[in-house]
Amino acid sequence: MVIDCGTCEVRGAACTDCVVSVLLGPPGAFELQAPEQTALAILADSGLVPPLRLVCSNPRGGQRRSA
Repeated sequence: MVIDCGTCEVRGAACTDCVVSVLLGPPGAFELQAPEQTALAILADSGLVPPLRLVCSNPRGGQRRSA
């Protein structure tokens, strides 16, 4: 999964409650492999970190994710 914060429709408004800002640092572009995606989902489901808030208006071959 490619996370590109530059294409996120809710960038700014949702950044402070997004796992990208909490664990990965300032908004940018990141690529997560399946094990990393699973680990972040488990942490978010248990309430330890916020979920991924990415909402792409024009995903470029990546997955569309929203909160």
